[in-house]
Amino acid sequence: MYTPLETSEYESERLAPYAMKSKGTRGRRYSEQEHPYRTAFQRDRDRIIHSSAFRRLEYKTQVFVYHEGDYYRTRLTHTIEVAQISRSASRVLGLNEDLSEAIALAHDLGHPPFGHSGEKVLNELMKDHGGFEHNKQSLRIVDHIENRYPDFRGLNLTYEVREGMAKHVTEYDKPTYEEFQGTSPTLEAQIVDFSDAIAYNSHDLDDGITSEMIDMESLKEVRIWEENYKRINQGLNNFNSNILKYQTIRGIINQQVTDLVEQTRKNIDEYGIRSVDDVRNFGEKIASFSSEMRLMDRELKDFLKKNMYDHYRVIRMEDKAGRFIRELFMAYLKREGLLPPNVQKDLKIVEKERLICDYIAGMTDRYALQEYKKLFDPYERV
Repeated sequence: MYTPLETSEYESERLAPYAMKSKGTRGRRYSEQEHPYRTAFQRDRDRIIHSSAFRRLEYKTQVFVYHEGDYYRTRLTHTIEVAQISRSASRVLGLNEDLSEAIALAHDLGHPPFGHSGEKVLNELMKDHGGFEHNKQSLRIVDHIENRYPDFRGLNLTYEVREGMAKHVTEYDKPTYEEFQGTSPTLEAQIVDFSDAIAYNSHDLDDGITSEMIDMESLKEVRIWEENYKRINQGLNNFNSNILKYQTIRGIINQQVTDLVEQTRKNIDEYGIRSVDDVRNFGEKIASFSSEMRLMDRELKDFLKKNMYDHYRVIRMEDKAGRFIRELFMAYLKREGLLPPNVQKDLKIVEKERLICDYIAGMTDRYALQEYKKLFDPYERV
C-alpha cells in the first residue's frame, strides 16, 4: 500500500515533466484531509462515478432517444468511451491518467434529457435568467446540486478537474468562466477534448449505419472511412457487413488516436514544453491533430451533419423532445406545487426558474416522458 509520499514519488518518476501531478493541485474549495493511499484525482474520479448525475447518464440521449432501441449509444456509454480513449492517449504521452479519466467521466454530467435539443430549449426558456449551457451545468452539478456531504454542497472536486470541465471546448462548446480565465488548461484536459470528438465521430458512424440513416456505400466519399474500409476489406474477404463496419470504425479510432499522440508529441518538442507552467502559459492548445488529420476529421464531421444530424428522423425526435421540455417547464412555472416536495424546499435558496431548469436538466429521457404523461395524460396515475 502506497503512502501519500510514495504516491507522490511514484508520479514524479513515472509521469512526464509537463504532466499534472496530484501533489501540485491547487486544491479543493473546502479543505479536506486527503486519503492515505488514493491521490486527489483518484478520489475525484470515484466521487464522480458514485454521483447521482453520473448514474442518470445511462438513460440520457446521445442522438437517439432511449426508446428508439437498446443498441444505440447513451450519454453513459459515450462517457465511458471518452474515458477509455483519454486514458490510452494520456498513458502514451506520460500524462496523468487519473486526471484525464476524472475530467472525461464528468464532462457530460450537465446534459439534459434529449441531447442537444433539450439544451437548446432550456437555453431559450432561461434566456432572461442566465441561460443554459451543459458544460456550465456540469460544473453546477459538482459544485452545488449533488448533496451528499455534511460540511458542504457538491462533490468538492479539485481545481484541475473543475477547470477541465469548465474549459471543455469543442466546435459546439465554447463556455467562458471568470474563475478559470487567464491560462490554458492542463494537457490532460486538452486530451479529453479530442477524445470526446473521436468518440462521438466513431459511435455516431456506428449508430447511423445501424439505424440505416447512413448507407455504407455513401461513405466512400469520406476519405478516412474509405482508406480504412479498403484496408480492412482486403484482409477480411467474405466477412459480413457488420464485421466490416466494426473493424473499419475500429481502424478510424486507432488512426485518429495515433495521429493525436504523434502530433502532440511533435508539438511538445517544437514548443519546448517542459513543465505544467509551460502548458498553462502557452496560450493555445498543445494537443492537436496533424494538418492532414484535421482535414479528414472535418470531412467526416460534415458528412455526419448532412447525413445524420440533419436527417428527418433526428429532426423529428428533436422537435418532439423540445415540446416535452417546454411544456414541462411552463407547467412547473405556472404552479410550483407540481414539483416534488424535495425540490420545492430549495425554492428558499434558488430562483424558481433556475430550480425548475435544474430539475428538468437532471431528468433522464425516460423520467421526462413519464413526468409528461403524469401531468398531461388524464388516464395516467400521478
